[in-house]
Amino acid sequence: MKPNIHPTYYPDARVTCACGNTWTTGSTRKEIRVEICSKCHPFFSGEAQRIVDIEGQVDRFYKKLKVRQEYVEEKKARAEAKVSPKRAISDLELPARAVEALAKGGISTVGEFLAKLAEGEEAVLALEGFGRKSLIDLKKKLRALGYQLPETGESAA
Repeated sequence: MKPNIHPTYYPDARVTCACGNTWTTGSTRKEIRVEICSKCHPFFSGEAQRIVDIEGQVDRFYKKLKVRQEYVEEKKARAEAKVSPKRAISDLELPARAVEALAKGGISTVGEFLAKLAEGEEAVLALEGFGRKSLIDLKKKLRALGYQLPETGESAA
């Protein structure tokens, strides 16, 4: 062996665990500190229920899971609100004249409009200021949003 190139060997190196357990062994370091040993590791100690989570991996997983569940619930709520009969007519981006004519006729929500349309297109066209063009535009908009329009004898769209 070449002289002065090998590290110093300590036959009585002290190993200290985070749980407080200590023992001696041979090493090139005088003192060794470890986070887990055979006394506190669940595999060796028989505590299979205990989770060794030094870096917070389980907590991070549960945070991601919670965020995903919130996202799915929010997406579902938005989808339900999109075809809700309680949705305001003014949210449908119709011309102001058509919205005002429906408001004068006592129709402010999509559900009310669909109920009136179920009576027939003539009942809707009887509203003052609401014409065939407005009816066609409104029916197209409702179909595009996913609403089921009632079947009528006449078809305007």
